[in-house]
Amino acid sequence: MTATRKPLTALVPALALALAACTGPGGADRPAGGTVLDRATGDLRVAVITHGTAGDAFWNVVKNGATDAGGQLGVAVDYHSDGDPGRQSALVDNAVSQGVGGIVVSMANPDALRTSVGRAVAAGIPVVTINSGSEHSTAFGALAHIGQEEGIAGEQAGARLRAAGRTRLVCVVHEAGNVGLDQRCAGARAGFGGSVVDLRVDINNPTDVAARIRGALQADPAVDAVLALNPQVAVGAVSAVKGLSAGTAVATFDLSPDVTDAIKAGDVLFAVDQQQYEQGYLAIVALKLHHDNANTVGGGRPVLTGPGFVDRSTVDRVAEYAARGTR
Repeated sequence: MTATRKPLTALVPALALALAACTGPGGADRPAGGTVLDRATGDLRVAVITHGTAGDAFWNVVKNGATDAGGQLGVAVDYHSDGDPGRQSALVDNAVSQGVGGIVVSMANPDALRTSVGRAVAAGIPVVTINSGSEHSTAFGALAHIGQEEGIAGEQAGARLRAAGRTRLVCVVHEAGNVGLDQRCAGARAGFGGSVVDLRVDINNPTDVAARIRGALQADPAVDAVLALNPQVAVGAVSAVKGLSAGTAVATFDLSPDVTDAIKAGDVLFAVDQQQYEQGYLAIVALKLHHDNANTVGGGRPVLTGPGFVDRSTVDRVAEYAARGTR
């Protein structure tokens, strides 16, 4: 049975208390009937613009985090998702023209978004980047970046596969032009230390994904590990491995109910969890605090949400949260 999704109010208790408790900033010095937040004018409206495909399981969790935070903090959240960098840039431009109070944007293709993010910053709209593009966030003028460092996550994933005794790895890249995916494979190559081959597939064609992975395994029987960079690709990798080699391990980035089920069944060794719910949630919190209290976070460095790792020792608890759309 799928668990009901509930807002994770306790996820950032210190920040929530800073916003809501009467003993927050200013505490006893507040004038009667007023708070230090009274200088905020109007309702805060934030546009969240990500590079994923609409309906994608990963980005649905990001959306859940943003909308849950908005509901709890009284922030209007407009969520948009488009995998085409040009259209994503246009969505940022549209948010600027509408005069939103804040923008959250993922930057899988930073060069395509540089001008649009720059326009937002020049217009005085605070921008928080999430998920991808951390190395460009500060240079583009963003308030903060929230996500995981993809190279570090890839390196740790590769090291885990090496520690599991694997010697030849295929890293499956499912989206052309996404710098974060290339960083994951580069990190995996560094952490693995053995032979690593990149395999490029099209996530929009699931049948082809499984067929291409199967073909790579058939072409090189020495491959004993497959690293997927997406839950949907992980499902394809499990399908490809079955019937070919029981000794080939599958690991993946990111969670979904299918992935947690596969971990329980022993078909996936582990998942790298970047906790994307936090990326959506904390971005709204950061913009709310900046709007109401002129706060900043990160000090010019990324606020890291990962990597965490989910394997058979932790999957039972995490699966409940994945089912409700918060992991």
